[in-house]
Amino acid sequence: GGTMASESEAQRALQYEQTLMYGRYTQDLGTFAKDEAARLRLQEGDTPRPRHPSELLEYSQGRCAPCRVCALQCQRFLISKVGEDWVFLILLGLVMALVSWAMDFAIATCLQAQKWMYGGLDTNVLLQYMAWVTYPTVLITFSAGFTQILAPQAVGSGIPEMKTILRGVVLKEYLTLKTFVAKVIGLTCALGSGMPLGKEGPFVHIASMCAALLSRFLSLFGGFYENEARNIEMLAAACAVGVGCCFAAPIGGVLFSIEVTSTFFAVRNYWRGFFAATFSAFIFRVLAVWNKDEETITALFKTRFRLDFPFDLQELPAFAVIGIASGFGGALFVYLNRKIVQFMRRQKAINRFLMKKRLLFPALVTLIISTLTFPPGFGQFMAGQLTQKDTLVTLFDNQTWAKQGISDEFEYLGILEAWHHPRSNVFITLVVFILMKFWMSALATTIPVPCGAFMPVFVIGAAFGRLVGESMAAWFPDGIHTDSNIYRIVPGGYAVVGAAALSGAVTHTVSTAVIVFELTGQISHILPVMIAVILANAVAQSLQPSLYDSIIRIKKLPYLPELGWGHHEKYNVRVEDIMVRDIHYVTLNCKYRDLQQVLHSTKMKNLPLVESAESMILLGSIERTQVGALLSSQLSPQRRLLTLRQKVLSEDGHRLSDSSIRFQISTETSSGTPARPALRKPLKPALKRVPSSPADSPPAGSTDHTGIALKSLFCANAATEPTEAQGTAYHKAKRVRISIVEEMILGDKMTPAEILEWEEQQLDQLVDFSSAKIDPAPFQLVEHTSLHKTHTIFSLLGLDHAFVTSIGRLVGMVSLKELRKAIEGSLTGKGVKVRPPLASFRDSTTSATEADTTALRQLWDRHQHHHMPREAGPGGDDDDDTPK
Repeated sequence: GGTMASESEAQRALQYEQTLMYGRYTQDLGTFAKDEAARLRLQEGDTPRPRHPSELLEYSQGRCAPCRVCALQCQRFLISKVGEDWVFLILLGLVMALVSWAMDFAIATCLQAQKWMYGGLDTNVLLQYMAWVTYPTVLITFSAGFTQILAPQAVGSGIPEMKTILRGVVLKEYLTLKTFVAKVIGLTCALGSGMPLGKEGPFVHIASMCAALLSRFLSLFGGFYENEARNIEMLAAACAVGVGCCFAAPIGGVLFSIEVTSTFFAVRNYWRGFFAATFSAFIFRVLAVWNKDEETITALFKTRFRLDFPFDLQELPAFAVIGIASGFGGALFVYLNRKIVQFMRRQKAINRFLMKKRLLFPALVTLIISTLTFPPGFGQFMAGQLTQKDTLVTLFDNQTWAKQGISDEFEYLGILEAWHHPRSNVFITLVVFILMKFWMSALATTIPVPCGAFMPVFVIGAAFGRLVGESMAAWFPDGIHTDSNIYRIVPGGYAVVGAAALSGAVTHTVSTAVIVFELTGQISHILPVMIAVILANAVAQSLQPSLYDSIIRIKKLPYLPELGWGHHEKYNVRVEDIMVRDIHYVTLNCKYRDLQQVLHSTKMKNLPLVESAESMILLGSIERTQVGALLSSQLSPQRRLLTLRQKVLSEDGHRLSDSSIRFQISTETSSGTPARPALRKPLKPALKRVPSSPADSPPAGSTDHTGIALKSLFCANAATEPTEAQGTAYHKAKRVRISIVEEMILGDKMTPAEILEWEEQQLDQLVDFSSAKIDPAPFQLVEHTSLHKTHTIFSLLGLDHAFVTSIGRLVGMVSLKELRKAIEGSLTGKGVKVRPPLASFRDSTTSATEADTTALRQLWDRHQHHHMPREAGPGGDDDDDTPK
């Protein structure tokens, strides 16, 4: 009677607390119920709550007690603050700014050394050539070798991998310290060589690795950073930091990282990206001022175009031409880059040779490119001695290089001299530069070193813009007349437009426009830049995938391709047309032998759990590791030893505690009869006291399986928790009780044949899922879901698989692989069974509707005979005896 009263009190207390819960939102209801039950149980037992040492300090005597309490509170406050986002973001921004500045300094030193060597040997052309060619070859070869030995994952851009990781796919080794070191050192050497390579893609990867390593470091202070969702949010912010501190362009960096890395972006991460990128860009430029490189914080490539009349309205068609031409150029660059890689792979002789001599290919490419850019040789026709930074500074120059109408020819001073050739004019130099750099950059970005392609493409775009600008200036020497004023055409403005358009076309982004404004520090050409970038994007997207998507395809990364433009078939293809029907599953009343067979026959990470093979009603999913753990615990040597002890001590059965009876599954009860439905009210076990003596405990058979009472199966309720605790306590006690000698004696008594026989017996028992973690709500799609909607769901939630159900019954499964094949099939017209043209009419027919209704009615009738977790079933009490 007392037990019942305490239970009803506990229920009342829980109901009261539940009403409070709506205002609290501090805990999950299930967790709260467990804690509450434990507290009530402790109150009944009158056991005092163990106090924390810091609480006891307040009552302890002595002078230092208040100080120690204060120190503990400060420590707790600091640790809680370390968990704040802004602390993490400031640290990330600071580290990345330091890394970026240090790398820039090292790269500038390397390039300066090459210039110094080249300049010092001006008496002998052959020695000059040797120095000019050897220096970059050594650096690139070292970079390739170093990354290959330390971490091959550091090769390439890093954005395709980050795109895949942010989509929810786990790529091991991509965010480790080893990869970080390899990427930083490899990139510094690669860029220091003066090859046409970029640093923006690798910086996104470096920042992401920084974020991952910082998370791991800060998790020492508390478990805030171990949350997977939080880590993904921080990686999204890190991608913004990477671009932000690379160009000192925080706004463009955030927008570019969103466009490049994510299909869907959570707006709640927006402030994180801006905060970290702004802080990083600020520190990056402050370091330049501190190093006396700059007088104040300025743009990286400052331009001084006139503000009163930046461009004439009649120049807009020329800007539009730049945009369209850049669109074709960008698509061609992506195509060329992909074809070079595929050519290397397909030529088996070349491939085999290069696999043996891994460092030969980068050395050979560097040798060819550096030979062609040798300034006294062919390099004189393409400004060969200029670094990428110097090239951009000259291309964004304010003045017009071609003849300025009536006035004398423009004088080339300083680094502008590189573009001047006595026997050819500026146009020839620019055309040669664009054509040569185009294929050189496409080839150089295939070298197995850490490198990006943004910067070389940016420079080529600027050169193309400059060429159009100089042509316009030559065509209209005094400018396009408006009234009586003469406004000369500014070719530098065209260079800015071209740079944004071509880099936007290659990466399929519009934010390059914003990056350009932040790089040049001028927003006067905002409209021409936007027009050109949008046109370039429109052309490039209709012809080729972006450079990063192209690399994803080459590397065969598990990423979902974008749906193409204007392909209406994707609305007509449905999940039932592409799903895998023959999938392995686990039933609720299966035996351990079935689990063993499922593990051997499939490699699926998540297995669907169904009610029975007949009904196929999907109850949830269970991880492969969980299934393995269930199987290994059933066949563990400890259980075998326990069974043996029970046999040895069978004459004195009372010596075994209650928990040992509960821990072991009785073969007589479980193997003979099927699992019986046990509990009608699912909330009751949450507050049931675990009996302290064997007399109170129910027999083992009744607590064996709870049938289809899903509440007691899925919810980790209070009844299972103390049992697990008792189980662990019992194991500790058992380890103390059984000496090593006794274990050896008992172990030796079983021959291998007996062990095999015992294992066979165990495999024939029904599985107890009460200790397994089951996901009660795996992602499900209905069989009639369209391909378009499925793609959206997969992209938005970052799924890698989803189960397909029909009125609650499991009918198949769709994974990224099937979806990718289907999308590529719908784009190419082959590779997937596209539905017949009249397929959409089959759903509106009455027969199908009637069939569905009948199926629903049958399902409902069957549910009357099962004990689903509901308060009161319409079937009455006599359902308990209805067989399954």
